[in-house]
Amino acid sequence: MKQFHAYQQLKAQAESLQQTHLNDLFTQNPERFAQFHVQMPGAMLDFSKQKITEEVLDGLVSMAEEANLQQWIERLLDGDELNHTEGRKAWHTALRDVSNPNPEVAEQWEKMAYIVDELHQKQMRGYSGKAITDVVNIGVGGSDLGPLMVTHALEMQQNSNSPDIHFVSTLDGRQLQSILAKLNPETTLFIVASKSFGTIDTLSLAETAKAWMLSSCGVETSAMRHFIGVSANPQKMTEWGILPQMQLAFWDWVGGRFSLWSSIGLTIAIQMGMDGFKQMLAGAHEVDMHFKNTPFKENIPALIGLLGVWNTNFLDLAGQAILPYDSRLKYFAGYLEQLEMESNGKHTKRNGEFVDYRTCPILWGEVGPNAQHAFYQLLHQGTERVMSDFILFKEGQGSGERATFHQNLNIANCLAQSRAMMVGQESDDPHKHYPGNQVSNTLLMTRVDAHHLGMLVAMYEHKVFTQSVIWNINPFDQWGVELGKKIALSILECIDERNATQLDQSTQGILQQIWEHNA
Repeated sequence: MKQFHAYQQLKAQAESLQQTHLNDLFTQNPERFAQFHVQMPGAMLDFSKQKITEEVLDGLVSMAEEANLQQWIERLLDGDELNHTEGRKAWHTALRDVSNPNPEVAEQWEKMAYIVDELHQKQMRGYSGKAITDVVNIGVGGSDLGPLMVTHALEMQQNSNSPDIHFVSTLDGRQLQSILAKLNPETTLFIVASKSFGTIDTLSLAETAKAWMLSSCGVETSAMRHFIGVSANPQKMTEWGILPQMQLAFWDWVGGRFSLWSSIGLTIAIQMGMDGFKQMLAGAHEVDMHFKNTPFKENIPALIGLLGVWNTNFLDLAGQAILPYDSRLKYFAGYLEQLEMESNGKHTKRNGEFVDYRTCPILWGEVGPNAQHAFYQLLHQGTERVMSDFILFKEGQGSGERATFHQNLNIANCLAQSRAMMVGQESDDPHKHYPGNQVSNTLLMTRVDAHHLGMLVAMYEHKVFTQSVIWNINPFDQWGVELGKKIALSILECIDERNATQLDQSTQGILQQIWEHNA
């Protein structure tokens, strides 16, 4: 990063601002909010509680311009081969242009719409002729986290004819078994979602589901009427037994953590209907255009990304808290953990050289009220400096006097916590002293619906991309995910053969303990 002309100036400004309490910046300039907030239809970003000045903001924008961020954005939206280490495009944005769809994408929408229609009209029937009442999504990583997050967030807006939707991702099998115990095989449909259709985690669970179905109907051709495959590998789906008419496709230019916009989002479409699914796509596309066409000083995702670079690389903050003040976003932080840390958790530049600066911070979070009674203690009085994103919605859940009361209480808590983290509180009793000086953004959006949720997710996707450009890393590969999978397969083989001699000493010790415990 030292190659940027703005770097040394930003470094000097950071050293000066480190000595300044965040609250003093408001004392010096009571109009900070007017100076440091931007908006677009449906969203407003307040970054006045960041430890920045106008000069810092100008320096960050200059750095983005020097890194050719605008050209990188255009290449992303044009579908260039940005994932150079795997020789692939990164073109998930092509999945969400509802007004001018890619023909391949539109074809999959038609197939999804047919399945959704059959389910909603109770015309999709199992081996005994009964209508499907439950759908179980089997997938891990991006095939689980995105659809799970969205369907939970939009649960209260689901189509009244939608079957019940369940998610399974854990390898130990308990999650699947507990769900199967409550379901009827005659009326259950499984979605096996895997980009490669070779992930052992997903296929082991799918095999268990297939065995459960076969134990009920006894005939494989009948059992396979209860399975839909979603994959970029149709040959593998066919080999596993997925019927041709039950296969949905997506492409190698769709990364797993960006795949909820594709047919991987089938559960979202089932819950919301295809119109609801496309509303989510349209919200994301609106942000795509904002990201492309808006100057960086007014560009919400670019600003969130640049502020993160400022905090990470100049103010030396290594933690990022995601704090949504709406229970419908219960799984949003978990979704962002994969999106951000799998994308930018890298130590090599695009050219293969090792970086000599921090990249992605450690990210975690929770719905605000729960978080207040958990890790906010660390944020207020711990020894770690953390950057936080507060996410708030103008409109709450429900209507009526009590709903208004709860929404006002929710807003008050969110604003109070961001202020308390900034201001702190002096006390003669050290146990009651709050240093404050913790930086944060507040992102205010209109409501939790498909359109605005699509906007929100796209904002964070483009935040990640902005940071990857500044850090000069590839955010679209994930080689670090592969190592553990390979080692697990070799250990599994040794366990099956009861042969510990092939394992290294540390693994032998763990295996020996397990063996003796079960002897």
